Amino acid sequence: MSGRILTRTNPSTLKQCLTRIPALARSTRAAAPQASLFTFRSPLEAPTDKLYEGHIPISPLQRTILAVGSAFTALANPLRGDMVAALGETTSGIFLNRIRDQMLQDPEGRRILRERPVITSETMQLDTLRQLPDGSFGREYVRFLDDQQVSPDTREPVHFVDSEELAYVMQRYRETHDFYHTLTGLPVTVDGEIALKWFEMTQTGLPMTMLSSFFGPLRLSSEERERLFNVYVPWALENGSTSKLLMNVRWEEWMEKSVEDVQQELGVRPCPQV
Repeated sequence: MSGRILTRTNPSTLKQCLTRIPALARSTRAAAPQASLFTFRSPLEAPTDKLYEGHIPISPLQRTILAVGSAFTALANPLRGDMVAALGETTSGIFLNRIRDQMLQDPEGRRILRERPVITSETMQLDTLRQLPDGSFGREYVRFLDDQQVSPDTREPVHFVDSEELAYVMQRYRETHDFYHTLTGLPVTVDGEIALKWFEMTQTGLPMTMLSSFFGPLRLSSEERERLFNVYVPWALENGSTSKLLMNVRWEEWMEKSVEDVQQELGVRPCPQV
């Protein structure tokens, strides 16, 4: 069974867990006096404006409840992609700002933010990538998708980030995840996926990656845990800290390069094979 931690499910369960709190918010607004100079927003009150397609405005209290609940659920069942996604969105505010700022400092990152490309089967032209030579980044990427029976079209959309630009940053992070597997050569196992979270944590600092990095090993066997901490984690910390910020890579334009050339240009040494 694959050990991948997916973010590819229906968000209806998330909406259900928030249905009771808006009623409390409405009663709080009704009881609150009108402010003449300042607008006070109750922690129970959610914003009413949707900032982008799929945006679900929630109150600070709802955000806290969803973050805590999704954290416990994701730890109990890492395959609950909706909970993993919700945890990432409800805890990543300042970290997404930092990633966005790092992208703005890089010419390629600025172009990505300006043009906002998306990763889909159509934009990546997967059938064309299958015709590329073995060893090219595009061919190995689509081989990974075929082997894992996944598609770039099934990534969970962003719902709970209260900024259109930062929502795109989060979406781009999710959509490029599979490129990281091709780049690093990490196996698609539970310990390999956790190792990739250590790599991503070093690159991005996102709390979701920290949670997976620190608590994910509790689910491993002693042999897997030994391999993780003796081999994968030292590799992830070194390469994650010295390589180019991968959020600044326009992956769509690197498909015809060899995997080795991509690794060399980005400063990523392939993970040890054990």
